[in-house]
Amino acid sequence: MRVQLSEVALDVEVSGEGPAVLLLHGFPDSRELWRHQVPALNDAGFTTVAPSLRGFGASERPEGGVGAHHPAKHVGDVIELLAYLGIDRFHVVGHDWGSGIAQGVTQFLPDRVRTLSLLSVGHLASIRSAGWEQKQRSWYMLLFQLTGLAEEWLARDDFANLREMLGEHPDAEAVIEPLRAPGALTAALDIYRAGLPAEVQFGDGAPVVPLPESVPVMGVWSAGDRFLTERSMSGTAEFVAGPWRYERVEDAGHWLQLDRAGKVNELLLSFLKENG
Repeated sequence: MRVQLSEVALDVEVSGEGPAVLLLHGFPDSRELWRHQVPALNDAGFTTVAPSLRGFGASERPEGGVGAHHPAKHVGDVIELLAYLGIDRFHVVGHDWGSGIAQGVTQFLPDRVRTLSLLSVGHLASIRSAGWEQKQRSWYMLLFQLTGLAEEWLARDDFANLREMLGEHPDAEAVIEPLRAPGALTAALDIYRAGLPAEVQFGDGAPVVPLPESVPVMGVWSAGDRFLTERSMSGTAEFVAGPWRYERVEDAGHWLQLDRAGKVNELLLSFLKENG
């Protein structure tokens, strides 16, 4: 379904009956990332809400430059979407940038979030304090800051460099295809430019705000993730005020919900049910 919000129209899949589970994807994906989780959650008695975020997939790419893609804008879209759908209490699951947006939603609506599940990406303070290895793995985030140059490099030779970056992504070709549209690659990169400029990645940063005490949090990291160290996720425990659960998934890359769908579904269902 297409949902017109105040600033942008989002492509959203809503299915199932029962308690709501909000599924938030990251770069450079769309709601299709959750295609293995949606039926499993629906069969287990949950309603799933899977939007393609602004600037991604079939959702609109708003004008307004980098600021139009700030993570806070995504948080606002999600909150407005929940109001449109009449959803009060909900579980939220985020992967990659979706994890950061899920954390923002949780900070803003702590009394409405039942549980928070973070896939691959933990608390920003944990990532920043994860040491030199994590900074080395995050090299591409600095490249992405270079407007125009990053687009040219990624799209060069029929997206050869982006294809190499997405090497273990099971849907690499399907993900690249919509990025060929004019402005699509820039829109996808602008979330990095708005949310993770160099001063955020390497500066002292704002005061650390832990995740709310009222919300149980599960962090899931995959052993084959080329972009994130285990420490960046396991260290999130220091920034969670409430219950914390950590899970490590073997034999999976960064896109673990595609690589090990059954295992991820098992972890999500057990966590959601024990914190119903």
